[in-house]
Amino acid sequence: MERKQAKDLLDFIYNSPTAFHAVETVKKILDENGFRQIKESDKWHLKSRDKYYVIKNDSSIMAFIVGDEKIEETGLRLIGAHTDAPGFRVKPNPQMISEGKYVKLNTEMYGGPIISTWYDRPLALAGKVAIKGASPLKPETRLVNINKPMMIIPNIAIHMNREVNDGYKYNKQVDTLPLLGLINEKLENKDYLMNILAAELNVNKEDILHFELMPYEYEKGTLIGMNEEMISSGRLDDLWMVYAGLVALLDSRDNAATKVLICVDNEEIGSLSAQGANSTLLNNLLERLTMGLGKNREEYYRALSNSIMISADLAHAVHPNLGDKADPTNRPVLEGGPVLKIAAAGSYSTDSFNGAVFAEVCKAANVPFQKFVNRSDLRGGTTIGPVTAANLTIPVIDMGAPLIGMHSIRELATVKDNTYTIKAFTEFFSL
Repeated sequence: MERKQAKDLLDFIYNSPTAFHAVETVKKILDENGFRQIKESDKWHLKSRDKYYVIKNDSSIMAFIVGDEKIEETGLRLIGAHTDAPGFRVKPNPQMISEGKYVKLNTEMYGGPIISTWYDRPLALAGKVAIKGASPLKPETRLVNINKPMMIIPNIAIHMNREVNDGYKYNKQVDTLPLLGLINEKLENKDYLMNILAAELNVNKEDILHFELMPYEYEKGTLIGMNEEMISSGRLDDLWMVYAGLVALLDSRDNAATKVLICVDNEEIGSLSAQGANSTLLNNLLERLTMGLGKNREEYYRALSNSIMISADLAHAVHPNLGDKADPTNRPVLEGGPVLKIAAAGSYSTDSFNGAVFAEVCKAANVPFQKFVNRSDLRGGTTIGPVTAANLTIPVIDMGAPLIGMHSIRELATVKDNTYTIKAFTEFFSL
């Protein structure tokens, strides 16, 4: 069972090369399990025990199961995660020809990837393309996934870069451009990428108006280790938590409270977008949910006062070779269970109250849990937790499953921690 869940996670991630595809993958699973899509432009009429989802900009999704009792009294149980991952994005007018032979793509960095891990790996390409629609105000959008090894970021030989193993500083405009292919004819002005997209989408090249395209590692994640106890994959941060939250929502027991899974985009670049956590998106949707049950604004705020959320992002496990990078007394390890994330600076939203709630949830689920605090002389990251807590003014537990190599093109987790996290989330939704 544990190994099957881990393999299902790997399939989920591989089917989700971008935030857009992650939402599409979640949507398909929800459709198969009796959820119904509603749109922001619809008038919402919701019923107890019914299951719904709403999508924002193709890259964020909120799924929920309406509870049995008055929402203003039972509140909401929320789990939040993010759909995006660090990497690279293709710029407009991307084609670059060098030496009259090499076709490269001009890219920019998205978030904070570990750049060196992207070198010499076969890369595929996926994203969202806007094409001409019936009206200038209504372009048609389509997802594209060119799932084949079509490009690579090549290293330079150590003979020409003797300092590469001594801490090389990468130039993001020069060093990280993927090689798309070689010119075998005198066709330097041919628009290679646009022709590929037009063929893939079966449209005229001239009808392509804009795109959001991201390279991704072509090779699928795998189970590794002496007993296949570890998971090696890209985009574990944070599709792992999207997957765990989705499984928990589907498997949890019927509940008096309304259960909500929120998967938002753009966390890796600060969440400040219409589909990001640092917006009014979640507040708007939750208020619409409450009003769709025939409640008024006062009852919405009463519902919030009885609500609690888990902000599910990943946590740093102690590295086997670099243990001194971890805090002296709070040292999460792989297979140690989900991790409560704490920071006096406020970069995580855990406090004594919601931290205690998480401890009790794990106890009820018979799951071990750990605690993470950054070394005091190292600056850590943040999550959707603090901005969500501030926007909704509700308790938000900041936690994550333990991981090594966060933001590498290939991150490392474990089969047991996947099961532990799903069990904890399922218990949380069932309370």
